Amino acid sequence: MKLYNIIQTEDTIKVSPHDTLSFALNKLSSAHDAAFVFSDKNKYLGVINPYYCVIKTSSPSNAKVEHALYHAPHVKLRHPVSKIAQLMIESKIHYLPVFDDKEEFVGYISARSLLRRLENLDIFTTKIEEVLSRKKIPLITVFEDDPLVYAMQKLKKFRVSKLVVVNKEMRLRGILSYYDLIAYLASPKKREKQDKSGDKVGLQSKSVRHFLKTYVLTLSKDDYLRDALHLILEKKIGSVVIVDGQNRPINIITTKDLLSLFVRESTKERIEVTSKNLSKDSRRKLSGFFEHLKFWVKKKPDVEKTKLLVKEEKDGGLFKVMLSFIPKKGEPKIIQEEGKDLSKVLNKVKKKEER
Repeated sequence: MKLYNIIQTEDTIKVSPHDTLSFALNKLSSAHDAAFVFSDKNKYLGVINPYYCVIKTSSPSNAKVEHALYHAPHVKLRHPVSKIAQLMIESKIHYLPVFDDKEEFVGYISARSLLRRLENLDIFTTKIEEVLSRKKIPLITVFEDDPLVYAMQKLKKFRVSKLVVVNKEMRLRGILSYYDLIAYLASPKKREKQDKSGDKVGLQSKSVRHFLKTYVLTLSKDDYLRDALHLILEKKIGSVVIVDGQNRPINIITTKDLLSLFVRESTKERIEVTSKNLSKDSRRKLSGFFEHLKFWVKKKPDVEKTKLLVKEEKDGGLFKVMLSFIPKKGEPKIIQEEGKDLSKVLNKVKKKEER
């Protein structure tokens, strides 16, 4: 994958070192975003990021940008994609500046644009349950009636950007994001005047229920990682909450989890899977075939790479499958089948594959 294809140059969020921190933060939409700081002579100076400016250092909202900027990792045009993903994980910034060999700023790369280029990789056909079993950090929750100050203490203690909010029955109520609180904390008096309840109690003494977002996307542990990735990309969100049959949160899949999985698998030999226009049911069928394919490829050391292309056309009325085996020596073997039933088409491919 060429880095040139995923560098973004338009809609770059730029701020001046003379701007206030609150001005810069108002241009962002999550704790992992970044505003790029440029001097009057258009020289890149650093970034403004909510995590480093507010969560970690607690800079006042009226501070000048020049006193609050953070020196984010520099992405070079020669860097492999796996290294860029690792830099995003380590820095907690999902928008990193890109530089050429002359150290000139040429644009930026976002976690979302990176994942969009990776979404057809076979690593995302894994079941969510399997991914959750490897997560080291447990789900961090807060009750909707807990005071806001308690929730803020949890955010800082665990160094996370959001908390899953539950009620007394431990059922999902929403998400509380640190970024969503920044605007309120920057000018609490103004915000309190806008409080419809007329409550004059201090902002941080109010309960979490006043600030949580009830719009939360959920999946079950039986869904696939690609389902979570699709929601994160299409809905432009940072996470998906995994719930049980009673709507009780089990865990959460975040952008960081997806990047981490890619980094772990990037050095391993992989099967390249490309799917187009597949429904949720079709993706389930493909996942079962993929597990079989992984087992088969392991027994074929002479096969250097395997490529699988599955297309759904005519609203599910036609499926086309092409399986290519690229050997270390010799010509590749290509199997092609199509039909109205994806399961039958995959079975035909499987039989030809085993000959």
